[in-house]
Parts: sequence; structure tokens; C-alpha cells
Amino acid sequence: MTRELKLRIVSGIVLALFALVVTWVGGHVFALFSVAIGALIFSEWSTMTRLVLRGRRGVVLGWATLALSAVFMFALGILAALAVVFVGVIAAALLYRARHASPWLPAGILYSGLSMISLAAVRGSGEAGLLATVFLFAVVWSTDIMAFFFGRAIGGPKLAPRISPGKTWSGAIGGTVSGVAAGAAVQILAGGQGVLRILAIALVLSAAGQAGDLFESWVKRRSGVKDSGRIIPGHGGVMDRADALVVAAALALAIVLVQAALSGDLAALDGQRASIGAILLGL
Repeated sequence: MTRELKLRIVSGIVLALFALVVTWVGGHVFALFSVAIGALIFSEWSTMTRLVLRGRRGVVLGWATLALSAVFMFALGILAALAVVFVGVIAAALLYRARHASPWLPAGILYSGLSMISLAAVRGSGEAGLLATVFLFAVVWSTDIMAFFFGRAIGGPKLAPRISPGKTWSGAIGGTVSGVAAGAAVQILAGGQGVLRILAIALVLSAAGQAGDLFESWVKRRSGVKDSGRIIPGHGGVMDRADALVVAAALALAIVLVQAALSGDLAALDGQRASIGAILLGL
């Protein structure tokens, strides 16, 4: 085992334990943790894509949108925070059309804003949110870890050679199967109903996580960088470590919002922060 791989494993274990402790505590602690992740993602995105070179207005708009959406998330709920993010994205698109900002700006605001809000929303404030977040971790982490080992052990055709040459179809399939199994295990241990439904959700979230990983690799390749940052030893930046998780979390939130909208309970979500996790797992 190489020194770099050892560092990566140790660093990954420390990060996982920290994330689990913060998840267990929940409440404002986890919400602030989510805000920090969103802020670090936008910082790394801004550096990678060199937003400041196209004008400081865009960077100021991005930070203002994140700050205001965080305040709205604490004071008014996730729907208000999402509205702020989408307004910020529209404003960034208009600023780009006026040639005062980079084309990467709207995507950066959307990516970092949804990352922050989705993680906080899935965790919520109750036991169901705790279980839903553990479920999300289990699916994404199992997919990521086992995709690496399956890819190394089996090899074979590349998944997306122009974007991420190291990823293989064997790794993607093995990771997906592992992620679905881990998600089902959490659901069964939690005593939730509808295992077939959970298998489908875990499958979709596992695929979304891998798509998020590929998306970040594409952004790095377009930006000409190897890592999104240097804050995490052996891993690079926050985006390098959280790329799959934040996309899966955003899709999990989207699933809940669609289901709540179809049942007519969308407005109640902000008043019942524990309900998002309950709806996701069917508790």
C-alpha cells in the first residue's frame, strides 16, 4: 500500500467519523456544517473557474446569495432558501449576459447553494432525519469505496475515459450494487417499510452520486486542475470529497419535494423539519 493511499484512507476515516458525529448531534450544528460545506464549495469553484477574472461583481453576488439563503434557511425554511438561490442564479445569468461575469457563475451558485440546503434539509431536526442522512451516507460512501475496489480488481472498459480515465464500468456497477445493498440494510435496521421503494431510491441516489463525481471531474478537467483544493490531506478539496454526496442529497430533496407536492403537503415541510427524512424513508 502506497503512502498516498494510506493517507487517503486515514483522512477518509477521520472525515467520516466527524461527519457522523455532527449528524448525530444534528440541529443547528449540522445546519452550520452544511453552510460551511456550501461556502467551501463555492470558494473552490470560484478558484478553479477563475471567476474573479471576469469581474468581482459576480463573486460578490455569489457570496451574497449564499449568505442570504443561509439566513433564510434558518429563519424561514428550505423553500425560502431555495427561492433565494434560484433568484441568485437568474441574477448571475443576467450579469453574464451583460458580460460582467463568467459563464461559470450561475452554475457555481446553483451547485453550492443546493449542496448547502439539501444536506441541511435531509438531516432536519428529528430521528427520521438522522436515519435519512445515515441512509444517504451509506449509499454514497459504499458506492464510492466499492467502485474503487471493484474497478481495481476487475478493470475492463472505461466508464468515461475523456472525463475520468480511472473509472471503469465494473467499478460503477459494483459500486451501485454495494450502495443499494447498504441503503437497504439501513432501511431494514431502521424498521422502515417499502423495501422495494427504498431499493429504487438507493439505486437512483447511487447513480446520482457517481454522476456528481463525473461532473466534478469534468469541471476540473475544463479548468485544468488536478484537485479542487488542498484542505483535505490525501483527497484535495471539499468538492473532491463531497461531490457525490451533495448531488445525491440534492436529488433526495427533489424526490421528497415532488412527492410532497403531489400529495399537497409541500407547504408543511418548512413547519415540520423532521418530515423530509420520514418521507424519504417512508417512516
